[in-house]
Amino acid sequence: MSRANLYPAIEPNRTGMLDLGGGHTMYWEESGKRDGVPMVFLHGGPGAGSSAAHRRYFDPKHYRIVVFDQRGAGRSRPAFALENNTTPHLIEDMDLLRRHLGIDRWFLFGGSWGSSLALAYGQAYPDRCRGFVLRGIFLCRQAEIDWFLHGMARIFPEAHRQFIEFLPPAERDDPMTHYHRRLTDPDPDIHLAAARNWSAYEGACSTLLPSPATVSAFQRDSMALGLARIEAHYFVNDMFVGDDQLIANMDRIRHLPGQIIQGRYDIVCPCSAADELARAWPNADYTVVPDAGHSAMEPGIRAALLAATDNFRKLT
Repeated sequence: MSRANLYPAIEPNRTGMLDLGGGHTMYWEESGKRDGVPMVFLHGGPGAGSSAAHRRYFDPKHYRIVVFDQRGAGRSRPAFALENNTTPHLIEDMDLLRRHLGIDRWFLFGGSWGSSLALAYGQAYPDRCRGFVLRGIFLCRQAEIDWFLHGMARIFPEAHRQFIEFLPPAERDDPMTHYHRRLTDPDPDIHLAAARNWSAYEGACSTLLPSPATVSAFQRDSMALGLARIEAHYFVNDMFVGDDQLIANMDRIRHLPGQIIQGRYDIVCPCSAADELARAWPNADYTVVPDAGHSAMEPGIRAALLAATDNFRKLT
């Protein structure tokens, strides 16, 4: 029987700050069954950070639930830091955390950018992975970044117009350069205004139906700045991932079980990327939710994610 609601709220069994070197420390927490099957949650963005709700996609009587904030995001420090913040750094941070917690192999759960990081980590450390639950697939290609900056205007012209018209007319042909410059400006009046506009745009495009609550949550200062600044940093650096890397390296994890969950009307990360990943991964189950966009909290996506983590209990 499929679940409609998340598992009940729980508190962590323990939390910590892991020294990553180079001035970075990473927040982590464990919840659920202390000797359970390890499942690590990878948040999106990059830069969005984790929340208490992220513990609730997993049966706490079965899973040892690991949640952490990536470099510069959430409760990791220094906040919003871009120095030494790349995809290879995040991959090594994850494996350092795995070793710190004494975990041999774990399941990975990630959506949007979290799906990208899960694939990149798995391809770097396939022998440390049991399987994957991935949502809202993003393959880190320049075409996907261009779609975010320009293409979403085809579906959300009002939100895109507000995003672009924040910039002076002379800067609107190259929003990436000029948003990035503002987001990295030391003046809070400059970087916060840019962050709120960037994040409002993403929030407005993330759900099938309008959700003012989602947009409002995206515009909170800490959420907005972490998401927009770190996301822009990764965008201008091509996500620190080769354009075809995540598909080209699927042979490294193709033997592992996967669950791919995609909203049919996901505008932030369109369905074509998930379809390509599914064709490259015969061992993965591919679910297209017919009445959903990008957000993990939409009812159909939420139910599919819960079904996926519940189904993985059979593998353990």
